Amino acid sequence: MAEPTVWVYFYGSFINLGVLRAVGYTPEQFEVARLYGYDIRIEPLANLVRSEGQCVWGIVATATHEQLRRLYAQDWVGTYLPEAVLVETRDGKWRAALCYLAPSPELRPAAEDYLDRIVTPARAYGFPEAYIARLESFRPR
Repeated sequence: MAEPTVWVYFYGSFINLGVLRAVGYTPEQFEVARLYGYDIRIEPLANLVRSEGQCVWGIVATATHEQLRRLYAQDWVGTYLPEAVLVETRDGKWRAALCYLAPSPELRPAAEDYLDRIVTPARAYGFPEAYIARLESFRPR
């Protein structure tokens, strides 16, 4: 019997399908979505913080728990824990999903190549320009 899938919301480098494929995970389904009430931080890895009036753009995708375990077990990822969220897809549908957040992230500048792995697909997905500028704001100066 096939392992059941869940919806998961990605907002950092995991919006990049190439990054997901590198660990053997290709979502069977995914779509652009946004999460209200949060803001993104990339210091050095992407994480979300609660922020009224803000929203974070990303993708919502299907995954098995085993795929998620492998994805978040990578050495470079650090500790991220799942939290239940409600996201809105581009076509206005609401979907319950898991979203992984770092409880106490390390704070230092993001690497250029890491930001590229987020900004490139964000542009391809058609995220709003103001949101892309927010992502770009984390580039080291």
